[in-house]
Amino acid sequence: MTLPSPETLSSRETLSSREALSSRETLPVGARVRARTGDPDQHTRIPRYVRGHVGEIVAVLGEWALPDLSVRGMTQPETCYAVRFAAAELWGSGDHTVTVDLWESYLDRA
Repeated sequence: MTLPSPETLSSRETLSSREALSSRETLPVGARVRARTGDPDQHTRIPRYVRGHVGEIVAVLGEWALPDLSVRGMTQPETCYAVRFAAAELWGSGDHTVTVDLWESYLDRA
């Protein structure tokens, strides 16, 4: 789905576009999620360092083609989320966070 840039839309149109993008979301901003631990034989965009860890959804990015299928010539739109992880959750130390874009099929509610 290609949308015009926000600069070219009125504020009413921008709101409508955002509502359309998030109309299929099933995980709300603020939800705690766990990245799935599977290790598929084919291509995947879920980084190993987040697998099995708990993070928080900080943004709904809309629907995008699932890259796992795109590399095989198939198109399946799926909601993508920005998920924030505490560095200490990922690596055992650190007081910063790491935000990763993850498709819904990579996530389970925590």
